[in-house]
Amino acid sequence: MPTIDMSLDELKKYQGTNPKPSDFENYWERALGEMLAVDPEVQMVPSDFQVPFAECYDMYFTGVRGARIHVKYVKPKANKSADTSLPIEKMPAMLQFHGYSMNAGDWSSKLHYAALGYAVFAMDVRGQGGQSEDVGGVVGNTLQGHIIRGLDDHEDNLLFRHIFLDTAQLARIVIGMAEVDEDNVVATGWSQGGALTLACAALEPRIKKAAAVYPFLSDYKRVWDLDLAIDAYSDIRQYFRRFDPQHKREQEVFTKLGYIDIQHLVDRIRGDVLVGIGLMDGICPPSSQFAAYNKITSPKRLEVYPDFGHEDLPGLHDTILQYFKEV
Repeated sequence: MPTIDMSLDELKKYQGTNPKPSDFENYWERALGEMLAVDPEVQMVPSDFQVPFAECYDMYFTGVRGARIHVKYVKPKANKSADTSLPIEKMPAMLQFHGYSMNAGDWSSKLHYAALGYAVFAMDVRGQGGQSEDVGGVVGNTLQGHIIRGLDDHEDNLLFRHIFLDTAQLARIVIGMAEVDEDNVVATGWSQGGALTLACAALEPRIKKAAAVYPFLSDYKRVWDLDLAIDAYSDIRQYFRRFDPQHKREQEVFTKLGYIDIQHLVDRIRGDVLVGIGLMDGICPPSSQFAAYNKITSPKRLEVYPDFGHEDLPGLHDTILQYFKEV
């Protein structure tokens, strides 16, 4: 079998390299407390894009630190009864998270799930390619990407902390909506979206099922040790070159990144999980992904593509659709 990492047998036993901060659990309880104190001030604006079988809305809510977060919401049109005394027929809901630097995508990419009866919510990550706000306000550089944003400030100011909380805030809002079946909310995404899917299911354990494909933001030190802090992880290499060229603070840096390392969050997940991994992935190396997968304690399922990297994985979209239909 071709490999750029460990053998598959070794990968299935690997428990990660990046250190976990000693106060990790308190850190995230404090973060969730901050999130719960925020009034989300949800706003729905009908979109110019509409289809006969669903209603499309630009949805906005307030996340931590006051950022307004944008979501594309596709709501299937229910078969309305003339009897208004009947209860509202509730729908399953799907949360979708996009890849690093991108956005929620076209409206049309959500319609197949809406046609199956899912209310679909696709979130723009703050400060990336969509409409969500990045309100800033950290000490230190903002030249490079989001992984190192806030690394020179207090750990509560790490940008991915806020982004992870946005996913949980969205889930909480959706679960509370009158038209949504609160016991049937699922989440999915690829790459950064895969990481956010797992973070969301960890921070909002009422997520019923999660499908994460080659999840990013896991086991940063392992990525560094493999000399793959390039492309999506290039923030780390550039940080050391500019701010710690002799690596005198290497342990401190990776420990602080441990607060936003999904491998340390996933044991909080209570729903079912499907993870897809390509064993030739040079962007998010397989061992970094297995570091997270191996720590999931809820029911889980692995889809392995031995010859594929960080690319489309044939048949996996269909597999995920069938996986969610089983709910």
